[in-house]
Amino acid sequence: MSTIESGGNPEAKSISGLTLSDDWRRVLAPYSHIVLVANSTIVNVADIVREYPPTALFVFFNKVYKILDEPFEGNAVLVSRAQPNGANIVYRGEVGEVVSFFEKANFLGIMNIRLGQEEKLNSAADFNGEPTAHLDLVGLCQDFYTEGKLPTSGFAMALWLADLGIPASIVLAGFSARRSEKWRLVSVHDWNLEQTFLRTFARLGRIDLHGGIEQNAYKNLAKRFPEISAEDIALSAAEVLSERLADTNAEVDKLISLTNIIRAGDNFLRRLKPRMFKKRS
Repeated sequence: MSTIESGGNPEAKSISGLTLSDDWRRVLAPYSHIVLVANSTIVNVADIVREYPPTALFVFFNKVYKILDEPFEGNAVLVSRAQPNGANIVYRGEVGEVVSFFEKANFLGIMNIRLGQEEKLNSAADFNGEPTAHLDLVGLCQDFYTEGKLPTSGFAMALWLADLGIPASIVLAGFSARRSEKWRLVSVHDWNLEQTFLRTFARLGRIDLHGGIEQNAYKNLAKRFPEISAEDIALSAAEVLSERLADTNAEVDKLISLTNIIRAGDNFLRRLKPRMFKKRS
């Protein structure tokens, strides 16, 4: 990205082998901003970079080729989430492709994070010898996160950084949790809880949301009609949301019924595939 000035890295340091919080504070202390960039349809990396000084550190996640179409020259860290079979960029053989998007001089390395007991961290050798740090965050959100669900990597990193007590401004870019044709929302995460938490954190000044926080119409409603309590507004909003969700579910049930034949045909063809492959072999 040509918008990043060369030499903007404040004493670039490798994150290789970091484990202790004090080590992380030392390495991250020189940066003015730590910008977490989500893999999202609303992200334009060039526009985001232009808004921050050369002393900003940009944190990317896993398959950066989804949002980068040219080499990134700024200060960068890649977060790679552990999985039961190890990081997906490792077992899919994509480490070289992903890392190739970062300028070596300003690339601090790969942060391999773990959030579930069943997730397995990878060695530096698995990441082709790239500088690698391991961050075990199992239990980080255990006291409040929805039972049976796991936090997203971005949410966990935002919370961890906010608790780390570093001087940098922590900025979240593209954390919209919007479903689209290109981006799906994995059901193992509680997206509603995360969005609620992040916006609350932003209003408390613990983090910043790139582009700012949208005006809350319900808050403005309370200002316009002070005789109505915030509790009454919240209850009414919950009632409306519940009714709209019930209506949506009813329409979804109709669509499921209408697509029964299509899904039956799809399942039949899927069962035929193994037989067809056997005949070819």
